[in-house]
Amino acid sequence: MNQVPRAPQASRARTVVATLLLALLPISFAVPSKLKAVPIALLFFYGIGLLIADRDVRTNYRAARPVVLVCALSLLYAIGNILGHRLGWSELDLPSHILAFLAIAAVFGRSVHVRWFWLGLSLGAAALGLVCIYQHYIQGAPRASGLDGADWGVIELAMFMLVLSLSAVVQMLRPQLAWPERVLHAACAILGSFGALLTQSRGPLLACAPVFLLVVLLHVVRTKQWRDGLVVLGGALAIATVSVVFLRSEILERFNAIGQEVTTFHAQDTQGAVRERLEMWRVAGRAFMEHPVAGVGIDQFGKYTQTLVSKGLASESIAKYTHPHSEYLEAAVSGGVPGLIVLLLLFGVPMVFFARRVFDPCDTVATAATVGLLTVSMYALCGLTDNVLYRPMPHSLFFFLTLGMAVLAGRLQRERSLREIAAP
Repeated sequence: MNQVPRAPQASRARTVVATLLLALLPISFAVPSKLKAVPIALLFFYGIGLLIADRDVRTNYRAARPVVLVCALSLLYAIGNILGHRLGWSELDLPSHILAFLAIAAVFGRSVHVRWFWLGLSLGAAALGLVCIYQHYIQGAPRASGLDGADWGVIELAMFMLVLSLSAVVQMLRPQLAWPERVLHAACAILGSFGALLTQSRGPLLACAPVFLLVVLLHVVRTKQWRDGLVVLGGALAIATVSVVFLRSEILERFNAIGQEVTTFHAQDTQGAVRERLEMWRVAGRAFMEHPVAGVGIDQFGKYTQTLVSKGLASESIAKYTHPHSEYLEAAVSGGVPGLIVLLLLFGVPMVFFARRVFDPCDTVATAATVGLLTVSMYALCGLTDNVLYRPMPHSLFFFLTLGMAVLAGRLQRERSLREIAAP
């Protein structure tokens, strides 16, 4: 009997295990159990080992260097801000996670089963959607909060789920996949999106609409399959209408309240989610004007606000908040102009990197680039009205997918170039 050599067997086993860990990683971000550190640690050390021992992985990793460098810059900026403002090193806890994902991204620099990985993202959206359905319809929660959140975390949960759901939409549109697999991705997208709707989070739902249209448009332009695009748009519109009008009329009331709160906002009336945001944005603007060069320091907006409240210069309704509910204002308040520039680079550089690859002739490259682009776009849009990087769950998903898809796209492009050179 012929026996398979041990080296190829071991290599295939590592590929399978690495793929499964990568596929499970996003859902682990949304789980409160400390066991979620195990897959992160395993992939971190495996990525470090690959970067040290595998020259091809290092070469593939360098293909994504614009994205890698800007993520590393974000970490270095956080260190500099903490040192400059003489803050405690506990403030580095969240930014330090970037280092883990810089290493984990290297795992995408060698062969993985990408279809399994993307299926894992879709199933993650479905799982969280089912949790939200259970919380609302069985437990009676007014707003679903997922596995690792509460009322104050539902916005980040909604954005998290919509990113995974949009990834499922990308897979659903791929003509290369068999119909059963496409139907499975479609079902996951619906469950994840409906679960996000049950959070009643307005910002992520508003941001999802243009990103969803972008995903469909990119597919239509690349494949010239207009009928598929129209069918998906029509189906999405029908499902959204039924969900909002007949199942969740409360979300309409929340959207209708936006205009009323904006028009009635003034210094003596700052109660309500929208009015409180407007007051926080006013205070954040003041903080930026007073500290335009260095800001007030990472995670110091709450202390600054409480100082103004004690002086009667800000409403007591926002004294409980530690972040201004805008990622851009957060960056400006924390680090002044340099902090805002770093954030704009963090969003802008990956956008350009992925946008240059969404029409690649290789379907897998284009798919990875599209998933990367939709991820950054969702965070950039949601960041207008909420903080999207201040909790581990959304923070981890952003750096995991942004870095991972950049390395994956770079590797696939390089491998294709090598095949073309080797071809007679």
